[in-house]
Amino acid sequence: MKVTKTDLEGVLLIEPRRFGDDRGHFAETWNLERYRKHEMPEAFVQDNVSYSKRGVLRGLHLQNPGSQTKLVEVLWGEAFDVVVDVRADSPTFRRWIGYRLSGENGRQLYVPAGYAHGFCVTGASALFAYKCSNYYDPSVEITVRWDDPDLAIAWPVAAPIVSEKDRAAPLLRDVDPRRLPRRAEGRA
Repeated sequence: MKVTKTDLEGVLLIEPRRFGDDRGHFAETWNLERYRKHEMPEAFVQDNVSYSKRGVLRGLHLQNPGSQTKLVEVLWGEAFDVVVDVRADSPTFRRWIGYRLSGENGRQLYVPAGYAHGFCVTGASALFAYKCSNYYDPSVEITVRWDDPDLAIAWPVAAPIVSEKDRAAPLLRDVDPRRLPRRAEGRA
C-alpha cells in the first residue's frame, strides 16, 4: 500500500494495493498490523456506511470529548472528502484539505481525532464507509458550518443538498473554544 502524508499533522492518504484481472479486483482495506507500521495504531470499534445521491453534502462533524479517529473510503461512486483542523492550539488551525475518493481509485483517508470531517457526493451517488476508533455519542458532537467563510472550503458542488442540522450549524468562530479539541487530545 502507498501511504502519503498530507499538509495536516497525522492525516494520511492511503492507496491500498489492488489485484485485478478480467473478473474485477481485490484489495485489503484494513489490516491492523500493516496499518500500525504507518503510524495508524487505532483499534476501530464501529463501522458505518452511508449512501448518498449526487450533490449531498454531509459535515463538518466531530465529537469532543470522545474524539474519533476515522478511516474513510468510498466503496462505490465518487465523493470529495474534506478534513479541517479544528484543534484550538494547532499551527494549522482552520486549514483544510480535500481529496477525491471513489470506488474506482480505491483511496482511503486516515483522519486522526481532533479534526472535523465532511464530504460531498460528486458522482451519481456514493456508498461511503468509515471505521471509527470511538463510539458515536450525539451528546458531545460538534457540527461546524460547511460553508464557513473563514474556512473557505472549495466544495465542487454549487448548490449542495444539506441536512437541516448541517445548515443550522455554527461557524467555527462561534463554537465555544473550550469545546474544541487540542493537539494532545488528538493523540489519545
